[in-house]
Amino acid sequence: MTSSSTGSPVGRDIERVDGRQKVTGRARYAADQHVEHLAYAALVLSTVGKGRIRTMDTDAAAKAPGVLAVHTPFAPLKLYAGGGFGESFAPLQDDTVRYRGQIIGMVVADTFERARDAAQLIRADYDTEPVRASLPAGLPGTPPPGRGPAGASTTRTTVLADGVDSIEDALDAGEITVQTTVTQPVQHHAAMEPHATTAVWHDDHVTVYCGTQAPGIYASGIAGQLGVEPDRVRVVSPFTGGGFGGKSIPWGDAALTAAAARALGRPVKLVLAREQVFTLAGHRSSLTQTVRLAASRDGVLSAVSHTSAASYSASGGWVLTPASGTSGVFYATPNLHVDERVVTLDVPAATAMRAPGEAPGSFALETAMDELAVKTGIDPVELRLRNHATTLPGTQTPWSSKYLKDCYRIGAERFGWHRRAATPRSRTDGEWLVGTGMATAVYPAGRMPATVRILFRDDGTATVASGAADIGTGAWTVLAIVAADALGLPLARIEPRLGDSSLPPGAPAFGSMTTGSTAPAVQAAAADAIDALRKLAADTPASPFHGQDPADLRYHAGRIEGDGGSATFVELLAAAGTHSVGATSSAARGDEGKKYAFHSFGAHFCEVRVNRYTGEPRVSRFTTVVDVGRVVNARTTRSQLIGGVIFGIGHALLEADPLEEHTGRLAAANLGEYLVPAHADIPPIDVHWLDHPDTVYSAFGARGLGELGTVGSAAAVANAVYNATGLRVRDLPITLDKLLG
Repeated sequence: MTSSSTGSPVGRDIERVDGRQKVTGRARYAADQHVEHLAYAALVLSTVGKGRIRTMDTDAAAKAPGVLAVHTPFAPLKLYAGGGFGESFAPLQDDTVRYRGQIIGMVVADTFERARDAAQLIRADYDTEPVRASLPAGLPGTPPPGRGPAGASTTRTTVLADGVDSIEDALDAGEITVQTTVTQPVQHHAAMEPHATTAVWHDDHVTVYCGTQAPGIYASGIAGQLGVEPDRVRVVSPFTGGGFGGKSIPWGDAALTAAAARALGRPVKLVLAREQVFTLAGHRSSLTQTVRLAASRDGVLSAVSHTSAASYSASGGWVLTPASGTSGVFYATPNLHVDERVVTLDVPAATAMRAPGEAPGSFALETAMDELAVKTGIDPVELRLRNHATTLPGTQTPWSSKYLKDCYRIGAERFGWHRRAATPRSRTDGEWLVGTGMATAVYPAGRMPATVRILFRDDGTATVASGAADIGTGAWTVLAIVAADALGLPLARIEPRLGDSSLPPGAPAFGSMTTGSTAPAVQAAAADAIDALRKLAADTPASPFHGQDPADLRYHAGRIEGDGGSATFVELLAAAGTHSVGATSSAARGDEGKKYAFHSFGAHFCEVRVNRYTGEPRVSRFTTVVDVGRVVNARTTRSQLIGGVIFGIGHALLEADPLEEHTGRLAAANLGEYLVPAHADIPPIDVHWLDHPDTVYSAFGARGLGELGTVGSAAAVANAVYNATGLRVRDLPITLDKLLG
């Protein structure tokens, strides 16, 4: 296959194909869907952390103007528990209160305002029980549920060198040892778009408009909660205003809206209030971690132990395992111990959040590595080079491709690392203490099966369709770029389609897998579509190639060439009297998955300034260099890497939602008190990527990168704060009160 005459768009700086729709307001998000005869829903949430609902007074709400229905556990809509990584119960199916902020009622009215006001009229009385909401009180925790026989945890791993009896012996034998314990509070996705659902039933089939990271998974999950066959649920989500893991699975509000629409016999829309998103749609668990390192005097690791305990909801949800994805892959060591546990609390269910375990895990490990650098007097970059892993630690499995050493070298050069002062508090600028820090980034390069349909159409365009989602990452544009490259057509003649569970099943937009999984499927579909076009050219009596062997026909930039001359696909479709021709094809990882480890890599370099009088920390410079295989679109790659780093800066300096121990209330569950980075908090961020396509990962060679920037970036900030102040802050976030010692 050849590229268009203007050259392949792959790797170039391409503006988003959906950009104009977004900036002009024509892009329809979940809450923007306008359907006839629409009703509006509002939720009632529990105000206690644990217990049972004794009574609910709904009379005033039911009599309020415009109210069409009131649903409670005493007048429920029938739903089933979703299972998987979601909550273990369905809303309104019993009178049990499992956490503060749980759904205990829903009001449906003819306007949003009437539904909201009526919901506030409902009163509930409770029989309360003591709440478990203290992570420290539950330590050391227990193995994650369902992770092995007889409660054994598959997230506990020990690899020992020959002749070593225990990890304790390996640690004790180290010439230099480090032990560091770090903590992190609950963190939230804080996506720009709140969760919203519009449900429309027709002939026992429901179309659900919502923001999702995986239309197919959402459709299947909602079908299970409704108790209907999966083919009776269609999820439509062409645009999602941010997800970061919080829209990976359907929460109870989506199925509840669909059930309310079914019961009412008319469409229903529910848009969660911002405070409701904080409690009903998942978060990153709070956790504590301890990393112990043993090394020789020249900094070569001889043992690594990484233990963790994370909060886990009694209602199910995501299990946070930060150690195995960091200490288990970052550095070479002959002795490795990982033990990940959970503390079950009466709190809302957690879920995946951008680099779910890798982001907090890297903060613990990279803090410990910086402490080892200080203790040995070895430059932090040199220390990491001395412990560079050429195979997956604890195994002999090679990586499919790894250029992490180049990331260190190039990143140090771009940042000016050689000007770093190793002694804390030795660089000043007026009233500001200036420090620099660095950290490693490693994230799994997962890949899932993906299916794509490509059609040549008689209007001169080609459609490329897959049931993937674009959560702001640029998947619309990626589909168009890869298809344009594979078909040799100008980008303007490619029409991408995604965000619909009725399309061929696509890769989900989580785990940094969408591009890496979808690009090979686009290539496969393009090749098969070209074959279908060749066959059409040979089989059509009116074609100039009729009767020729399709294998002898050549395809170039939208034209078929052969003994009869050449013809465009538009001309061939006209000759055949058909509107389109194409193919649907799939791609998945093969046997290489058993032979190689797949990861993306990077290195962060950060400069901070800390005011010597107020303790205020400010990030003043940041450089990130990554090895992510082939880059599809330079513009969205840069955007994703910058966004990932911003996540890390937020985690390091700002983001915290403490749990009230006696009530189970998330104390900062709103954007007024849960602080995320604003423009004034972020300096210019220099991002750079290497150009090494990973052709073992896939023939196309592009690995995922959406979460890589978040891994290690919080540690780079914290390490720079130490270099500036001499104060090692191990409990996130690093607020000014912790720097006034």
